[in-house]
Amino acid sequence: MDPREAKAIMSQGAIRPETARDREERRLLDAELAVSPVKGKPLPQRLRNFRPGADSAIRALGGPTMWMRRLRTIEEELERHAAGLGECWLALATETADAEAFAREWRETARRWSFAQVNELIDRHNRNFPAEARLPMDPRTRDFVKINGRSYLREPLDEQWILERWPADLSAARRAA
Repeated sequence: MDPREAKAIMSQGAIRPETARDREERRLLDAELAVSPVKGKPLPQRLRNFRPGADSAIRALGGPTMWMRRLRTIEEELERHAAGLGECWLALATETADAEAFAREWRETARRWSFAQVNELIDRHNRNFPAEARLPMDPRTRDFVKINGRSYLREPLDEQWILERWPADLSAARRAA
């Protein structure tokens, strides 16, 4: 930021003594205003692009939109699965003495863990989110724009998702406990 601009911003509202330059600027403005064709007339209305429309106000009355509720449900389901898997991982670490047996049991648990409900929500999100959120298209990529630099698509959960967060390593599980 330009130091002069920063100083002007910081001194807004502060009273400072009038300088010769200020007096000259005021004199020039008064001279221009005397011959201005718009003096005494109302300024034309400036339309802005961010003005809320009636449809958005009506949609807001209904509360959070479907995609907002669905994303919240997905996040809650992720937290529920994470809590359950974390407890199961630590419990298996305390019950098992052998590292190979722990790895085998944990991989089997991860393979059998059901993400059916949350994966259905993720699939519905990936299908419907662009239309529900009215995402604009990027003409270069012919895809929807990224949100904060990331794709709106969510990856479905599976065995690999579990093993990335809770490895089949007995020593790591015991350190976490």
